Amino acid sequence: MDNNDSKNASFIKKLTQLNLRIWKSAFNKTKPSLIAIGFGLLIGLIIMLIFDARDAFPALITLLLGGFNGGIKGIGDTLYMAAPIILTGLAVAFAFKTGLFNIGASGQMMVGAYVSIHVGVKWGFLGGFHWIVALLMGMLAGAIWGLIPGLLKALSNVNEVVASIMMNYIAGHIIILLIRNNVFNVNYSRSLNILRSAQLPMLTSIFPGSTANIGIILVIFVVIGAHYVIHKTTLGFQLRASGYSIAGSRYAGMNTKANIITAMTISGMFAGMAGAVALLVVGKNIGTSFEIFPQGFDGISVSLLGLGEPIGALFAGLFLANIRMGGYYMQLYSFVPQIIDMIIAVIIYVTAISVALQAIFKVYGDRIKIWWKNRKMKGVDK
Repeated sequence: MDNNDSKNASFIKKLTQLNLRIWKSAFNKTKPSLIAIGFGLLIGLIIMLIFDARDAFPALITLLLGGFNGGIKGIGDTLYMAAPIILTGLAVAFAFKTGLFNIGASGQMMVGAYVSIHVGVKWGFLGGFHWIVALLMGMLAGAIWGLIPGLLKALSNVNEVVASIMMNYIAGHIIILLIRNNVFNVNYSRSLNILRSAQLPMLTSIFPGSTANIGIILVIFVVIGAHYVIHKTTLGFQLRASGYSIAGSRYAGMNTKANIITAMTISGMFAGMAGAVALLVVGKNIGTSFEIFPQGFDGISVSLLGLGEPIGALFAGLFLANIRMGGYYMQLYSFVPQIIDMIIAVIIYVTAISVALQAIFKVYGDRIKIWWKNRKMKGVDK
């Protein structure tokens, strides 16, 4: 009996040590993002204290609670808002793995959104498969729009940042033209509502009164799939190798041009899916005035905050959507939701320099430890 107790105690001790190592490893990996979030919230609090010290702390709590302020409905709306943000963040992160900066997620999302709406309005004959085809066609459209800057980069060495951001404006103007000629609602100057059969299945039974749909569930599966592809497959290894060193991967016999094209195409597919998930809801429309979808640029923030990892993009997207929702509820106080943009901007800047900040903290932390140790030793000598 004592022997069994000893074995059980030893097993529990080893399991505890393993859990501690896992948590420590996870903390070290997420430390740059946690530092960035802390700085962003601190700067936001300072700004709120300057403008209205009385409401600053309650407003900050409201901001952090985000969608939880609205109960079940608020949580559902937050999940609906998070889905396209996570996907655009995943699109940017996936391109990062090949050393590419896909700043064209907005354009790819716009194209995916329009094609999904077009199918949702015109292809009612598909019946029960309507929403599935609309979603897949949106993903295909985004993939094609991401393929174009990928081809330009691979074949002509055109900078993907310039090419993809120009594709945003091309997408915006083409979509206005297409809406006015194909799916235009004359009374409201926007696209027509999609048919009910094209709407993604809603989650109103779980989140009553909200706009939550199965998009967030699909997103989780896509994120897991992207993580597996990047870290567990030959394709993922080649993409990461190209991201670390194009010259080195070319020397190793890899087809770097194909990797560039593949990465940008898959990246575009994720952004196109973001557009489909956001717009395949009855009552969600695209206007006929030029606008760049902001979720595409939020994707850059999500990718940086998620440290360029798919799983990181999932949690960063949920966080960003939550505080954006908190910004709406924060209007109950004397603050405008635009303060969220300032906080997010600070978070992104700090994320970019987080490695340097960690080095600074380490240096000064070591100095403080040495100073404290010397002080204690002097106290002992006395």
